[in-house]
Amino acid sequence: MKNFHNKPNTFVGQVNINVMNLDVALEFYQQVIGFQVLEQTNRKAVLTADGKTGLLTIEQPVDVLPKEERRSGLFHFALLLPTRADLSAFLRHLSKTGSRFGASDHLVSEALYISDPDGNGIEVYIDRPSSEWSWSNGEVKMVSDPLDGESLLAVSDLEWNGLPADTIMGHIHLHVADLQKAEEFYTRGLGFTVVSHYPQAIFISTGDYHHHIALNTWQGVGAPKPQKNSVGINWYSLVFPDEAERSNVMEQLQNLGISYTVEGELFVIEDPSGNKIQLTV
Repeated sequence: MKNFHNKPNTFVGQVNINVMNLDVALEFYQQVIGFQVLEQTNRKAVLTADGKTGLLTIEQPVDVLPKEERRSGLFHFALLLPTRADLSAFLRHLSKTGSRFGASDHLVSEALYISDPDGNGIEVYIDRPSSEWSWSNGEVKMVSDPLDGESLLAVSDLEWNGLPADTIMGHIHLHVADLQKAEEFYTRGLGFTVVSHYPQAIFISTGDYHHHIALNTWQGVGAPKPQKNSVGINWYSLVFPDEAERSNVMEQLQNLGISYTVEGELFVIEDPSGNKIQLTV
């Protein structure tokens, strides 16, 4: 199976979100999702699957506000599990915990959907082998069919024991204000390719993945960005294969008139809808 989350591809590395109550969120992310705590302070926790690499950071800002409706920002972040047996165990676990969740078969993947206590969206999924994906005219076929839960449960009788160490951030799905501006930014600026269209949404990737990023206007065209201290996304990171590729992208962004800031070894930008991105190597 091809590795779409390594060189020479550009992919999502980490996600940072705000929550209303750190303790409540931590219990959910540990007990329901299966993260481990890598680092923790009074208002912030870095979460990991392998005990070494941060995948998700949750923060409780001072004067935190509940999630705002009709805003740009996070639709969901997506955790990619290593095997179908892992997703089978997670489905069994969700059923036992009584959690409310959704499920879809996208042809390229099988996915479970759940929200954290504050309404931050989460997808937990596995990819079907890329040899089974169907491509036509440069676009990959994806659908949102009902998931065959019985088939998935039959794969394994293993109990869920937390996120497998090989779990990665598979993709991120964002609400944007203007789909055309977002497409220009992510393709001409960051070097992604549109690989699928959906009503009021596009899916983009590098290296012929089904998508590393999805963008939609389902919160309304022109949706304003949320307040900085509200529940939702603070930033996500994009990992470039090397410094040369990142430098090339920075030049492309400058040519488009897009400014950036430097934070240590990170270049930080915002997409046209205010979604903050850390560009890393």
